[in-house]
Amino acid sequence: MFTDSHCHLNFPELKSQLPEILSAMAQAQVDRALCICTTLEEFEDVHTLARENANLWSTVGVHPDNEGVQEPTLNDLVDRAARPRVVGIGETGLDYYRLGERSLADMAWQRERFRTHIRAARQTDLPLVIHTRSASEDTLAILREEGGFVGEGGSLGQARGVFHCFTETAEVARAALDLGFYISFSGILTFRSASDIREVAALVPLDRMLIETDSPYLAPVPHRGKTNSPAFVPWVARQIAEIKGLEVAEIAHATSVNFDRLFNRVLSPIPAV
Repeated sequence: MFTDSHCHLNFPELKSQLPEILSAMAQAQVDRALCICTTLEEFEDVHTLARENANLWSTVGVHPDNEGVQEPTLNDLVDRAARPRVVGIGETGLDYYRLGERSLADMAWQRERFRTHIRAARQTDLPLVIHTRSASEDTLAILREEGGFVGEGGSLGQARGVFHCFTETAEVARAALDLGFYISFSGILTFRSASDIREVAALVPLDRMLIETDSPYLAPVPHRGKTNSPAFVPWVARQIAEIKGLEVAEIAHATSVNFDRLFNRVLSPIPAV
């Protein structure tokens, strides 16, 4: 019924409880989850989760916040993306939230890493999982430059993907939608302080929306403060159902169909209605 489009089940606080988490998912009618890679060093762990569990899938990528890790080359990403049950590139993007004493010019390495991921996504025809925080202008600009949109020739496909755990403005959401991207909402949507994000959710068309936990982080109300897990993603669907005046089952079905449409290497797609 439900699909968690973004979680980190390889992180220690979840990996050690995997049997319990999978059982809780089944009880909550969460049929599938996408395990997101954040470093090349952890890729084998993430990929093993997908290989050993029929309802889990994986990505390959290096998170923009991760420094002091193996820097991905185009071949690193393309080679790993060819493995079974790898369905996306990322998580990737830009994050200027923790600049500290650094300038935007000092973050050139992060922008180049993002470009490498976009090129890998186009070469493999896999969707991007995009993280952007305090960097939406540059994120969108680089996508437009590298994404193969209208006016660019060549044999590579056009970039596609999802802006995950969306916390940006309505203007950024519209720009992402105009580029053909999906928008994913997390447990933040249920927080009392997130009225602006709920307004964004109201304007995002249901056929361009995904739901996620980003677990182990950002547990939704009424579980806020606890370790998050994919079993909690129905609470995000409930919040969207309230915003849009629809039944929870409609949100579950639509976001699962959207997941299959975007991550189209996934087997057993949910039939459209």
